[in-house]
Amino acid sequence: RCKLKNMINGVIVDKTYRSIDTFEPADVEERKMQFLYRQEDEYHFMDMDTYEEVTLNETQVGDAKNFLKDNLEVDILFFEGKAIGITLPNFVDLRVTKADPWVKGDSVTSDSKPVTLETGYVLKVPSFIEEGEKITVDTRTGEYVTRVKE
Repeated sequence: RCKLKNMINGVIVDKTYRSIDTFEPADVEERKMQFLYRQEDEYHFMDMDTYEEVTLNETQVGDAKNFLKDNLEVDILFFEGKAIGITLPNFVDLRVTKADPWVKGDSVTSDSKPVTLETGYVLKVPSFIEEGEKITVDTRTGEYVTRVKE
């Protein structure tokens, strides 16, 4: 059994296949584009070669919205000439916009604390990370990787 998602309209269906069934791969094209801005639930990207602008809705962007910052270069997926999804780089550097000060002894079991990034995403980081610093985040897991030296 499989759950299949139509990448154009977002509809999810359950299908049952036999182990001998085969499939033709979809003719999906990836194009490097730059994130421009978000307007309500629409995300705007620009092809750096043709300057063509492409818009994806919030459903198509999915969790990638947590890591999109201005001018970030991403891969936009196209099927039959229509933008259907996004692939982020594995790691992005984002600025910490809110971090509560950590006081030794605040927690017996953990040396981590929650912070808010410039995109609004909240994650746990080591206690030494302070507001205003840049950190590297793994976009596949949403987890802290390292502090960026500036």
